Amino acid sequence: MSLTHVEAQPENHSPLDDNSNVPRLTVWRIFWLFFSRFGIFVAQIALIKEQLVIQEKWISVARFNRVFAVYQMLPGPEAAELCMFFGCLAGGRLGGIAAGVGFILPGFLLMLLASYLYALGGFSNRYVSASFRALQPMVGAMIVRATHKIAEHTLRSQRSGRFSLWFLSYALFTTLNSALRINWLISLSFYGIFNMVVTRRYYVLAAGLFILQYVVYAVYVIFKGVPTPVALAVGVARIPDTVHLFALGLIAGSLSFGGAYTAIPFIQAEAVLRGAWLPQSVFLDGIAIGNIIPAPLVIFATFVGFQGGKTLRGVGYGFSGATVITLGMFFPCFLFTIAGHDLLERLCRNKFLSAFFDGIGGAVVGVIAITALQFLKACVGAIPRQGSMADDTARMLSYDATAAVLYIVTLVALYKANHKYAVILMIVIGALSGQFLFVE
Repeated sequence: MSLTHVEAQPENHSPLDDNSNVPRLTVWRIFWLFFSRFGIFVAQIALIKEQLVIQEKWISVARFNRVFAVYQMLPGPEAAELCMFFGCLAGGRLGGIAAGVGFILPGFLLMLLASYLYALGGFSNRYVSASFRALQPMVGAMIVRATHKIAEHTLRSQRSGRFSLWFLSYALFTTLNSALRINWLISLSFYGIFNMVVTRRYYVLAAGLFILQYVVYAVYVIFKGVPTPVALAVGVARIPDTVHLFALGLIAGSLSFGGAYTAIPFIQAEAVLRGAWLPQSVFLDGIAIGNIIPAPLVIFATFVGFQGGKTLRGVGYGFSGATVITLGMFFPCFLFTIAGHDLLERLCRNKFLSAFFDGIGGAVVGVIAITALQFLKACVGAIPRQGSMADDTARMLSYDATAAVLYIVTLVALYKANHKYAVILMIVIGALSGQFLFVE
């Protein structure tokens, strides 16, 4: 079927704003395009660029790179935001919504099915438990590798492209703040503002702010004591009902700078530490499943919502919990993209607002790094799920040694393998190996 294109722009129109090759599509065709061509595959960003930019030439490569740079600075999965951007070009705001829904829906349905099957099997099935026991240290290794990948571009200046010692310091001090149990949302906000001050070369003011944060912390410790681990949470989801789960997804989605790996520690703090309605082992299992599903990794939130709803009111309520937390998680990226990409481009090109995002980006690396260390501790050094094993020291040491080997082997493989299906293959192999390593 032939496509009708918009009218050609004037010859002197900038290639960065040229929409002359973008087809005009109905809302249904946009939905089906992004559902069938991008929603069910991995490596979506590369696929979007190859098909819509390189092959069909909807926009120029230069414009794609600029658009992608904008979405890298904003919270939310870049692949979903790119789909909505192209949907807006082809069909206006309704087209953008249709593209986003079409892209997200396959992954959501697959994760919903996986969450239900997990709830049916869970800990009661020793084979399921053995597979996930093997996958947990592998997930820890994936987070370490993701930390390195994110740091490679986040710790570089957007203007010069050079490695920034300032950004590295934000990451290191955010890690320190997490160890001191300072809520990491405070650290993200602080280093965003701090970098704006540094950009203006107000170094004396910057030094004063840096010292002030630890003076305030010292005063707090004197009068209130050292913060507990739950201080890393804000208490938005103490009860996993639909209202609180939506709020959890909404805040996590709004703060997901750097992608899902920033949402992970926030949801972990709320669901595992503060709310205590989700065991750490189940949380790790959800991330493992999220790595298999052909969708942005933030889809792991669907699993968290399902398990939370199930814990509160049964399996039926789990479906409601999964739906509302997913809506909350993706709502910010819908809002940012559909509300007006041009406005976002202007805001992100603003020198000082850009500096704020850069500062947050540097601090995000520290948040993800401390999360990686916490997961390593949870995966290698965790008590086996079978209660009868808890008193058997030799068996526990054997399990931990096996988990450590899986962690190291996975980490090496992640650095060596570059194929787009490598992670899925590793997870399949890990699940199978669990049947030999951990089944009693």
